[in-house]
Amino acid sequence: MENGESNMSNQRCEVLKDSSWYSQFRNVCNPWLARYVYALIFLVANLLAWAARDELSSLTALTQLKGVKGCKVGKDCLGADGVLRVSMGCFLFYMIMFWSTAGTSKLKEGRDEWHSGWWLVKTVLLILVTIFPFLLPSKLIELYGEVAHFGAGVFLLIQLISIISFITWLTDCFASEKYAERCQIQVMLFATVSYFICLGGIILMYIWYAPLPSCLLNIFFITWTLVLLQLMTSVSLHPKVNAGILSPGLMGLYVVFLCWCAIRSEPAGADCIRKSEPESKTDWQSIISFVVAILALVVATFSTGIDSKCFQFRKSDPPAEDDVPYGYGFFHFVFATGAMYFAMLLIGWNSHHSMKKWTIDIGWTSAWVRIVNEWLAVCVYLWMLVAPIIWKSRHADSTT
Repeated sequence: MENGESNMSNQRCEVLKDSSWYSQFRNVCNPWLARYVYALIFLVANLLAWAARDELSSLTALTQLKGVKGCKVGKDCLGADGVLRVSMGCFLFYMIMFWSTAGTSKLKEGRDEWHSGWWLVKTVLLILVTIFPFLLPSKLIELYGEVAHFGAGVFLLIQLISIISFITWLTDCFASEKYAERCQIQVMLFATVSYFICLGGIILMYIWYAPLPSCLLNIFFITWTLVLLQLMTSVSLHPKVNAGILSPGLMGLYVVFLCWCAIRSEPAGADCIRKSEPESKTDWQSIISFVVAILALVVATFSTGIDSKCFQFRKSDPPAEDDVPYGYGFFHFVFATGAMYFAMLLIGWNSHHSMKKWTIDIGWTSAWVRIVNEWLAVCVYLWMLVAPIIWKSRHADSTT
């Protein structure tokens, strides 16, 4: 499928070569390649926001700069404020792309060529929207920071639904007639390993993050995660649901991971978090963890952006040869909300909260966001299991 789309895109490129516009705007006429370019732009924005928070704020010449219109002094455009300004520029770019590509359905449309090409124009546009937030007063940036809390929540919700949809799709795939018999042993093995990892992770969290009886909050987080894991398994194995053991095992991995991230997001001063080395020292592990977190965010945003089908409530017809390979509008909308999300990670969901260098998503607000995301994930998963039964019973009652 992807090769067919690429061949059709190459044919359109050959047509564009005959026009005078092509010599001025050399386009990457391939929507599959274009998505990687947009991901690269998103990665650069993440690195620029990090530089505004950790690196540029330490330069004396920049902190004394007073020539930028939106800044009372140069340091107002750095630190947390600088992160929000970079995030706003990235958000504006992807929202413009969203408004200009939403609803694109065919490869030969002008909006398809705009999405997949015209990179010189979009480069100029990106530079302009990146500079624009630095010309705005700090009050508007603070307002954007408040709105970004909501946008980041939307991103987490989209990502959550995408992950659950992938888990249910994988489970349905293994349960299909094609793979049900020959993959039965593999499914049992994979599910068993998942449960052992979940239980092992919970035990380790008790040892590392709840060493004392006074660590009531962490004990509550970890114990409740264990309860949710048992609840998902029980509902999935209920005779009326019969969803198997693989999907709750995979969801358990995700839920345990969110609990671990939540506890790891607790501030360094928390008494119930064991640290092998003093927090005042930035070591290579902190740097590697930060880089991995940034790359994971970009990959998660990229993979979620091309998964628009999980939000289709109706089964669509088989795609035609000239249909777009993924939803352009949804793709850019995910990146726009992702721009708000990376801002929240870099400032700890609080513009007045100082973040240590080479840290990301640290603070009590970050911890509670992760915990709420975990609970919401379980609620959405359980609803996806129970909803068909409820709708079926209501339909039966209405027909009788």
